[in-house]
Amino acid sequence: MTTVSSPADLHPPPASAVKPRKSIWTNLGFQIVVAMVLGAAIGFLFPSFAAQLKILGDIFLRLIKTAVAPLVFLCVVVGVTSAGDFKRIGKVGLIAMLYFEVVSTIALAVGLLAGNLLGVGQGMAETTKATLAQGKAPSAAAAPHSTLDFILNVFPDNFIGAFARGELLQVLVIALIFGAALLHLPPEKRQPIERGLNAISDAFFEFIHLIMWCAPIGTFGAVAFAVGSSGTSVLLSLIYLVLSFYAVVILFIVVVLGAISALFKVNLFRLLAFIKEEITIVLGTASSESVLPRLLEKLPTYGCSRQSVGLVLPTGYAFNLDGTSIYMSMGVIFLANAYHVPLDLGQQLGILAIMLLTSKGAATVSGGSFVVFAATVAATGVLPLEGLPILFGVYRFMSIAIATTNVIGNSVATVITAKLAGEFDEAVARDALARMRAEKGLAA
Repeated sequence: MTTVSSPADLHPPPASAVKPRKSIWTNLGFQIVVAMVLGAAIGFLFPSFAAQLKILGDIFLRLIKTAVAPLVFLCVVVGVTSAGDFKRIGKVGLIAMLYFEVVSTIALAVGLLAGNLLGVGQGMAETTKATLAQGKAPSAAAAPHSTLDFILNVFPDNFIGAFARGELLQVLVIALIFGAALLHLPPEKRQPIERGLNAISDAFFEFIHLIMWCAPIGTFGAVAFAVGSSGTSVLLSLIYLVLSFYAVVILFIVVVLGAISALFKVNLFRLLAFIKEEITIVLGTASSESVLPRLLEKLPTYGCSRQSVGLVLPTGYAFNLDGTSIYMSMGVIFLANAYHVPLDLGQQLGILAIMLLTSKGAATVSGGSFVVFAATVAATGVLPLEGLPILFGVYRFMSIAIATTNVIGNSVATVITAKLAGEFDEAVARDALARMRAEKGLAA
């Protein structure tokens, strides 16, 4: 596990002790950027061949998914047992849930407002609709349609099944109950189990480190497939929607998350610089799940307690999906405009209420947001299901921004929740930023 250096470690060492500068080619972020560029080039030049490279991205995401559920379980259980009592856990959880609901509502409202102001979907011709309706949209049946369905789906009916299906909320429930059970054991019985869980957790982090060596290959395959399978005609036809969405997402991160961060005395841009490598990975894989293990390990070195990170971050992956919320609300307006379905203010507010529920069921892998969006469209009863393939044609490009916004939003939420709950160490954060600046200076 990463350790925090003392202030003395930050002083420049003697010239003879300075380690040789690492080549830029060995930097994971640089490798991923190169992979993205090469993937896009292959997609444009050899679309048929590029469409077959999807398997590279799928293999990488499958390897990541093998560790996510057990790692969440281990982090939460260790966090519960190290906290020592449920009062501390309850305080962190309550603050996190309040934050999630407020910010998710803001994200949905921003998407609706932007969709109306920018007029996304207006003026689409029938010929364009026919041209873009390629492929088959995912079934909406995979997501819960009612409040009762959603609540029931949170609770597992099988210990192993929750891990096998990758149901993070169910894994979280199991972890909380298992952690509570450990707290009820006598110390002499609990301590060996805690040591074992910590050792297994360390092994899983090393497992993830090995898998991350494959990240550039997975990124290359995913980007090549996205460009090669969609083609330039789809990109040109829906370029206004895609560019509008990216602009709104950037505005949300800078203005909304920036304002929230400033309110709680968190420097957003320093935090973004601290997790820039994770952001780069998400940009390449279009999956927020691909960096969850890394963030579980990295955010404690930024000053957040391991207990708060282990509880808030996995929960945020289900309850605090800002990018998904903006995508869903802009998608609703796009379909309404494209198919000339008038939505008054009352109807839009009603759909916003539906999305507050359905957005909580979004999967963290690439494609999950679209499945939940499809469920939302079906639940409204007024929007055309025939319009889903139109958006599905460019979803892979939009999913890059969706996943990136989700990761940034949850990183901000974790830091702010930790500060509000008294689980944040300012000295550790200063040391982490100092080390980051020192490493940047040595690499310059």
